[in-house]
Amino acid sequence: MKILLVDDSATMRKIQKRLLAQIGVEDILEANNGKEAITELENCNYKVDLVLCDMNMPEMNGIETLTAIKATHKEVPVVMCTSVAEKSAVMEAIKLGASNYLVKPFAQDAFIAKIKAVLGS
Repeated sequence: MKILLVDDSATMRKIQKRLLAQIGVEDILEANNGKEAITELENCNYKVDLVLCDMNMPEMNGIETLTAIKATHKEVPVVMCTSVAEKSAVMEAIKLGASNYLVKPFAQDAFIAKIKAVLGS
């Protein structure tokens, strides 16, 4: 299983990697922003099984990133993992194809449960 973490915070990506390792996921790609994420998806020779994407990033925000991913990789589930908790932002992300939405700071159990639910494990 391959997961792409998209977040401008290296600390947040490190936390997510540690939590993913707890459920046996160790094949993890990282992108500092949406532009890097799209480049990674377009240039890779393998299937990405899940994208975890922040909302507030430089270069390309989370909604722009989600839209770009869904335009070319409809089958890849995207979980928005962000401090933006407004109902309108959540609804917009879901409407654009996000599989789930996780508000930071999140509890370890909530993170793992949402990831497992999206992956069907």
